[in-house]
This record gives sequence, C-alpha cells and structure tokens, in this order.
Amino acid sequence: MIYFTEIEGVPVFDAFGEYVGKVVEICIDPEDVRHRVSLYIARSIDGRLVSIPYVQIQSLSVQSIHTNTPVAEIPAYTPNEDWIRVKKDLLDQQIIDVTDRKVVRVNDVDFDIQPVDGHTQLLVVAVNVGLAAAARRLLKGLLSKHLIRRVENFLPQQVIPWDFVNLIEADPSRRLKLRISYDRLARMHPADLGDILEHLSAQDQTAVLTSIDEETAAEALSEIPTSMQASIVKGMEPHKAADLIEEMPPDEAADLLQELPPETSTELLAGMEPEEAEDVQELLQFEEDVAGALMTTDFIALPENATAEDAVTAVGAFEGSLESLHVLYLIDADEKLVGAIPLAQVVASPASKPLRELFEEPLISTAAEQPHDHVIELFQKYNLVSLPVVDEQGKLIGEVTSDDVIDLVVRER
Repeated sequence: MIYFTEIEGVPVFDAFGEYVGKVVEICIDPEDVRHRVSLYIARSIDGRLVSIPYVQIQSLSVQSIHTNTPVAEIPAYTPNEDWIRVKKDLLDQQIIDVTDRKVVRVNDVDFDIQPVDGHTQLLVVAVNVGLAAAARRLLKGLLSKHLIRRVENFLPQQVIPWDFVNLIEADPSRRLKLRISYDRLARMHPADLGDILEHLSAQDQTAVLTSIDEETAAEALSEIPTSMQASIVKGMEPHKAADLIEEMPPDEAADLLQELPPETSTELLAGMEPEEAEDVQELLQFEEDVAGALMTTDFIALPENATAEDAVTAVGAFEGSLESLHVLYLIDADEKLVGAIPLAQVVASPASKPLRELFEEPLISTAAEQPHDHVIELFQKYNLVSLPVVDEQGKLIGEVTSDDVIDLVVRER
C-alpha cells in the first residue's frame, strides 16, 4: 500500500538515471480502467510540467520513481478535463459516503502497487477520510515517511472503497465526460439524502439534485428546511427548477414558492405543467398560518355510490404520494364532503361493498381558514392520520396529513 501523500514530491528518474522532475499530480482515466492510475505529472527543474504514462513506469516506491524512457522523449503535459486528477479532484474534496450516508472530506488516497508486464502500475484502493490520513499530511516534511507510518498506526483508519465513492462534480459537461454515476444516491432514503444535501455547498447541492431523477430529487428536497430549498432552487436553471417543483407535493411546492421572490415564483409557475401549477396556485392564496396553507390537494375523492372496487381502481391510478394516502373521501353531486373511509378498511372489504356503508363516524373536518392551532388540536383529540379541509360551502378542497402536522409542531417548538 502507498498513499498519494507519499507519492507527491517523489523524484522521477529516466531510463539512464537522469533526473526528470518531482511528481505533482497523478491522473485516472475513467474511460480506460476506472481504478488504475493512467498518468503521472512531474515538474522539471526548469518548471515545466511533463507527463509519463503508466506503461513507462518501471519501478515505484516512496523514495523514487524510475521510467523506462529517456528524459528527452518525455512529452510536456497537456491537460485533459476528461480525467480525474487525484490532487485537484479528490484531495480535500467533499464526497458522499453512501454506506454511512454522510458527507466526508478526503484526506488521502490509498493505492496498491502492482508489477505488470515489465512495468509497475498503481491501482486505487480507497479514499482515506480518517484521522490517520490527516496526521500523515500534517506530519509530511516534519518526519520521515517511515516514522509517519509508525505514528499513524496508533490512529484510527477510516477508508471508503473506491467502488463506493460518489464524486461530486459541479460542471455538468465534465460530469458527463467522467461518467460519474449517482445511481447509489438515487437508491437512498430521501431523508438520508436530505441530510447529505444539508452538508453540501450550494453548488454541490445543485450538482447532486440535477444528476438524479426528478422524483427522487423532489423527495430529497422536501426533507430539508424551506429556506434552504429556496436557496437551492434560485441557483438552478429555471426550467430544471420548475420540473423539480412539479414533482413535489402541492403543499410543499407552495411553501417553497412563498419563500422565493414574487418574480421568481411567477417564472417557475409558468414553467410548470398547467394542472400542477393550478394546484399550487390554489394553495398560495391562503394565509401562511391557516389550514388551507397546510393542506395538500393530492387526495382521492369518490362519488357516494362508489364501491370498494372503484376505490382500488382509483388508488391504482393515483399519481400522488401513496405513503400519505391513508383515507379516501366520498363527495356528493355538489362535491360536498359526506364521508371518510380508511384505506385499510377498503382493501379488507369485498369488491362490491358500497363505500357509503364504510363511513367513519363522526366525520371530522376543518374549514380552510381555521388556524394551525385548531388543526393540531383536532389531530390530538381524535388521533387522526389525515384531516379533510372544506370551503365555506362544505366542498372538499384538500386534506392535511399527519406528517405535515408533525413538521408544524417541530417547527413551532
């Protein structure tokens, strides 16, 4: 095992023992072998940067590197943005540790030395984020490499295998060239992804959210404070932000838009699909501290003569969040609320069972203009999981879910 900290500054000699320069950077070509060092960059005595392909490395140690090429044949370094530069792109950078679901900073990079077909290659093993790696860097130049290794043996090691490293690349074009994948992030629980976003810079937040699917990004965005949501959205391209907001529950989208300047909210609403934009605009008309502002318009309402089979069909076609779908509502011909039925009760009933025979009594609802305190009181008193919201005529216009009430209580502590 050898570390980048030990490689940086190591002198390079050519095929005849002539001095070439000192290593200042090493590069990985993701298009070639993702975990193999492809190029060594050295600075010569006259300050020029020269590049040495891995196939020209004859031997490598913490003391010296020897090439099999004469110094006169070693070319000048030409930058290549498609490659990962260990010092610039990894060292001291924040990366996402998917296994432990957190953001960490890279202190060093671990390599395995392998002799292959007459040359020596380095394979990336892991990124080192532990205290031992930090000490190694701090002590560099103060103690010999041998003594530093003895010191670090007494300190905790913490590494992330290279195959589990999720780099954060803010530049979309470079991210595409590097083929950086965020598949593992997309499989994380939105709450964990939300925690990660809170520890990233604004630029890195945008990079992550624009690199995963919009549904997952919207769920993760919903897990962070509204003020931070607004900051992220303001830094995104308007069309991307509009697509993201479309995927959020209407009540959360409305809360977010209220945090933004009016002109920004108007622009984003214009970029949304008309139906989604209309749902959000309905919620924006309510004052911030009333039930109407807390409710969502994602619910299922069925006619009075509907059956359990009709309800199951409606659930299958529902495009909102199934996780918050606990109750179905019955309305009359004038769209007035007449009943509420727990979804579990519907599923347990015969397909032909009329829903009007499954009513829960008493029917608890609230007016859209009722204050938050009244909503919290109803949830506590009746042990509700959802609360229908009606207008002045008794028409069903939305529902407040228990997760929204919990969030409200936490915010008001």
